[in-house]
Amino acid sequence: MLFIFFTVSTFFARGIADVRPLFQWMPILLIFLLAALTMRQWSEEQRSGTQELLLTLPVNPLHLVLGKFLAVMTMIVLALALTLPLPLTVGLIGNLDWGPVQTALSGAGGTLCSHGVASAVSSNALISWRWVIVTVLLGGLFYLVGTSGVTNLVGGGVSQILWAVGTGSRFESIERGVIDLRDLVYYLSLAGLFLTLNTVSLDAVRWSQQQRDYRRKVWLTAGLLGLNFVLLNVWLFPLQGLRLDLTAQREYSLSRTTKDLIDNLQEPLLIRAYISDKTHPLLAPLVPEIRDMLREYEIASGGQLQAEVVDPLQDPEIEAEANQVYGIRPTPFQVSGRYEASVINSYFDILIRYGDQNVVLNFQDLVEVQPRADGTADVRLRNLEYDLTSGIKKVVYGFQSIDAVLAALDQPVRLTLYVTPNTLPASLSSTQDTIIQVATDIQNSANGKFLFSVVNPDDPNSPVTRQTLQDRYGIQPIPVSLFSSDSFYEHMVLENGDQVQIISPSVDATEADVRIAIESTLKRTSSGFLKVVGLWTPPDTPVTDPVLGNTLQPIASYDLLRQQLSQSYTVRDVDLSTGQVATDVDVLLLMAPQSLDDKALFAIDQYLMRGGAVVVVTGGYSVMYDQFSQQLALAPMANGVRDLLAGYGVNVYRIRCCWMRKTRSSR
Repeated sequence: MLFIFFTVSTFFARGIADVRPLFQWMPILLIFLLAALTMRQWSEEQRSGTQELLLTLPVNPLHLVLGKFLAVMTMIVLALALTLPLPLTVGLIGNLDWGPVQTALSGAGGTLCSHGVASAVSSNALISWRWVIVTVLLGGLFYLVGTSGVTNLVGGGVSQILWAVGTGSRFESIERGVIDLRDLVYYLSLAGLFLTLNTVSLDAVRWSQQQRDYRRKVWLTAGLLGLNFVLLNVWLFPLQGLRLDLTAQREYSLSRTTKDLIDNLQEPLLIRAYISDKTHPLLAPLVPEIRDMLREYEIASGGQLQAEVVDPLQDPEIEAEANQVYGIRPTPFQVSGRYEASVINSYFDILIRYGDQNVVLNFQDLVEVQPRADGTADVRLRNLEYDLTSGIKKVVYGFQSIDAVLAALDQPVRLTLYVTPNTLPASLSSTQDTIIQVATDIQNSANGKFLFSVVNPDDPNSPVTRQTLQDRYGIQPIPVSLFSSDSFYEHMVLENGDQVQIISPSVDATEADVRIAIESTLKRTSSGFLKVVGLWTPPDTPVTDPVLGNTLQPIASYDLLRQQLSQSYTVRDVDLSTGQVATDVDVLLLMAPQSLDDKALFAIDQYLMRGGAVVVVTGGYSVMYDQFSQQLALAPMANGVRDLLAGYGVNVYRIRCCWMRKTRSSR
């Protein structure tokens, strides 16, 4: 165990204070240990001639079997106690969670011990060695049937049955500090089954040829008892809430918000973790945590959620799907060894898919890296449950199939690709083919509600010229190169009624990128899908340099904010001087509010009272340009929303953002 813990599992390279690798290998190592301990439990009795004495005593054979069982269990408890210095040492050098240690040590060995006692019935040491092989094979078989390699191979409902039968898969919850009643009943049932077989085999030594009725009754009783064990586990298997989380921070107890969100799923939801087996050493310890959390989500969903962990580097089809459909690509990590340093491309992403909606959590979204004083880094998961639940909420609330969007339209949507193939660079030819393929697929499944066409403005017979594109849509041609006079077009224009949107794909756009761009634009131009954000920003008053006399640009510009919000929302500039906010504005965003008169404050207050939502980004000071020192300076906010917020119980000192909604009592 020490060799595996420090060498095979590389404890010091993991950089995390846990002894989980010890528990992961414990069921496998106990198979061989228990086979050796139980080898001569009964064969030694036969060899020394004491078995006849035992069987003639007025003692129930079950009591004899339980005595052997407890004897072997005592040895197992002693062997497990000898491993305690390892977690004690880890607890001294780090913050060890003792919950998994307690559950793993208390749950190890019982079932495997019943394997050995039940099978080691022989009269000499040579035959006992044969039973050792049988014990190892039997224990290994029960362990292997529940492993991911076997369950992934068969798939479907058979994989669930194999997982429920496997002793190793049943140990997964225990090794991470969660006691599941179903696992306890399974281990007790398996131990009871093999102890029953051991009792019957021991009692059969005393049977005579004339005791046929007695033998039949004994085997019938044993069969009925085994059947009851099976039926009990089948009955308990759907009950997934009888669990006790003994970890220090209740890491595997999902919040009520997460459970409520999962309970309301109307369609199957997929969470797939794309994680490479060969990854950075500091990321490897985080993989079991992700597996465990995904398993908790799967258990809480009651079958509505499918969670899996795959390695794209081992399956070209999965990698191609990740790259083309979801835009997931490997992340380069620098790995330093004793004699060399190299860079490996590894996947560390999680896909959440619900209907036509999907969210990808990449390495930057999942992992938090904090440098240490000794030059190393502390790598940990940021907040896995929060990230997963936020992603699930986003795809669930945003779920709306494109077919439903198109079916709700009164008139067809027209998508036109304006492209000049004669001047189009060779690097963009593949992008053109991708656009045509994706748009054609949408058109074929739209039942006439989506029309796609390709137009070459340079074609003499084309009704649309380059000048027409500039006058009608404001589309400017893109130069082929810096010193070339040639230019090209590769722009998509989506027309949905009176709504017109320009779509410009990236150079290396995949099918997933193009489809997302088209579908997002289609939803953005359709009613009922897009929220209207009313944006108020300080007036862009130019500043005059007192020395040079030239006009300077305003210090604060919110063009980037408008651009980012426009990708998902309809952004509309709001004029509060009119005393009211438009009725179709869903969220009012106030950026650094200042110089607001009573009419503007009245407009904000009335908008809140009618149920609107207001996001205020403000502070105690604003940045200004000092004309005399020609430097940036701070000036107190004047005529802002301090008094208005104070009426809602919010005092602004150095606050960045506050949220108000619906009534005065909500803050």
